[in-house]
Amino acid sequence: MSRIGRMPIAIPAGVTVDIAENNHVTVKGPKGTLERTLPSEMEIKHEGDEIIVTRPSDLKKMKSLHGLTRTLVNNMVVGVTDGYKKELEVNGVGYRASKSGKVLTLNLGYSHPVEMTDPDGVESKVEGNKIIVSGIDKEKVGQYAAEIRDKRRPEPYKGKGIKYADEVIRRKVGKTGKK
Repeated sequence: MSRIGRMPIAIPAGVTVDIAENNHVTVKGPKGTLERTLPSEMEIKHEGDEIIVTRPSDLKKMKSLHGLTRTLVNNMVVGVTDGYKKELEVNGVGYRASKSGKVLTLNLGYSHPVEMTDPDGVESKVEGNKIIVSGIDKEKVGQYAAEIRDKRRPEPYKGKGIKYADEVIRRKVGKTGKK
């Protein structure tokens, strides 16, 4: 039995959850509204102040969809109440990030500055050498943070590049000279 899928999702005060046909779930909260169409095989029930996801059978596909569906609904509830945040660090001599309006400008040692526009529902802030990406949709926040990191991934010799704040880079020893 799916341990994650079995757990009920508590709905905090100030959050409304609507479940339409075809499992189209709309979650409204203090930070905004999220909508998503979930797998129609799963049964999503609103009981009191919690949501319960049940599966029709014990087929392998149904078992895997069970935990996924529950996690997606939970991420929507957490998103509209607390929101999501990812921190990135820019390391390297001359590597800089700056923000003007919705455009994030990265100077990463290329011959040109890299400009990125914040997608809808996602906001980025620059504080020193840190870039903070925040929003209510976990998927969009994670995707935008990954796209920023991809512009210059951290390298193992000097540790230069853009890395997540909690990421650990395995360092390598460089070349040694002849004797």
